[in-house]
Amino acid sequence: MLKIDSRCQLLVISYFISLFFSDNMMETIACEVNNRENTRPKTELGIKKEASGIKRSMVSEVPYASGMPIKKIGHRGVDSSGETTYKKTTSSALKGAIQLGITHTVGSLSTKPERDVLMQDFYVVESIFFPSEGSNLTPAHHYNDFRFKTYAPVAFRYFRELFGIRPDDYLYSLCSEPLIELCNSGASGSLFYVSSDDEFIIKTVQHKEAEFLQKLLPGYYMNLNQNPRTLLPKFYGLYCVQAGGKNIRIVVMNNLLPRSVKMHIKYDLKGSTYKRRASQKEREKPLPTFKDLDFLQDIPDGLFLDADMYNALCKTLQRDCLVLQSFKIMDYSLLMSIHNIDHAQREPLGSEAQSSADTRRPAPQKALYSTAMESIQGEARRGGTMETDDHMGGIPARNSKGERLLLYIGIIDILQSYRFVKKLEHSWKALVHDGDTVSVHRPGFYAERFQRFMCNTVFKKIPLQPSWKSLKLQSQSSPM
Repeated sequence: MLKIDSRCQLLVISYFISLFFSDNMMETIACEVNNRENTRPKTELGIKKEASGIKRSMVSEVPYASGMPIKKIGHRGVDSSGETTYKKTTSSALKGAIQLGITHTVGSLSTKPERDVLMQDFYVVESIFFPSEGSNLTPAHHYNDFRFKTYAPVAFRYFRELFGIRPDDYLYSLCSEPLIELCNSGASGSLFYVSSDDEFIIKTVQHKEAEFLQKLLPGYYMNLNQNPRTLLPKFYGLYCVQAGGKNIRIVVMNNLLPRSVKMHIKYDLKGSTYKRRASQKEREKPLPTFKDLDFLQDIPDGLFLDADMYNALCKTLQRDCLVLQSFKIMDYSLLMSIHNIDHAQREPLGSEAQSSADTRRPAPQKALYSTAMESIQGEARRGGTMETDDHMGGIPARNSKGERLLLYIGIIDILQSYRFVKKLEHSWKALVHDGDTVSVHRPGFYAERFQRFMCNTVFKKIPLQPSWKSLKLQSQSSPM
């Protein structure tokens, strides 16, 4: 048996203990407080007296407004007033800086003539300083001084044009109304904002993720030219806010889940079974994110799609996985939210707000290929054996009971390269568990397992002559 030096053993064990706890620490949720801040005048959102509180040191546990301690997750925390912070910058100040920066960078870019994207365009970084008193180039504001950086502005302008996003639409979506902070932001410690029109998601990313995205851009450019219909994230901008001596990097992406459609259940699927079950704390959330083992338990028969739709979806997954494998990317997931049409029609309207959310059709998205239906390959037949009148951007499907569903899907978390740390993590887990079941794996195997799980277990073709009526009667007689 291989003998390992005790000091080396201790280092390896302590490393994996730190990995475990980083994934399972309690979430910090104060976004309701932050979103209520949007109703206040902008002059009150980031006054210097409040911003000076950013300089207080953040400990691992901070008192919340209710008096209960809330733990700091990664760079995300909560200040003494109950407002979310990121790298000790308040969420309201960060949102204001993002909107000021994007307004300036898109406006200055419009003065530059359109041209073909050159290789050097992928490595350009533009920077502008925003003093609170204003300057010849920037307006005065009520936040602390900050610097705003824009990565590859010409290349990202091309990406936005490829998806039919005009500069004025981009600005209107992101900067005309306050950004809305999402509560269920996961255990990564990232902050998520959504534009008021549901068009875009803004996510804070780590330095390594931003660096990896920069390296991906030339290949990403080539892939989008060949295949704009994709389930991969659609990146519309990469920026950095420098505030309080910290770099806060953000990426603007397409929004997969329209808030105007009520989602009944949500899954994060990898094709792995090792520790792939939602925690008890996650299950207590209003809309928990379940995982692979939960899916196998909840929907053992899978989800049934029209044959053309199934083929189009699996073809898209195959092409996307090939792209990710070529970049040595792994540990990505398929995010899937399900709207149950039949359940929605039977549900009592609990409140006026719920009524408007359930019956209001999502506004048409400005970006091309942005909905789940548009993202899959080929000319999938609208309807077929599906009897859904209004797809609302979702992919029509059925469960084994014959209930009509709309699926909102996309591949997420692609900024994970198979570096040394991931290799070490997989090697350690493979020693303790079956190596083929863990989520961290070499990219080729990961892609193959991911496709096999999605196209054999999660999604299936509708049987040739399904008796949906009898299945529906059976589902109505069975308990919910």
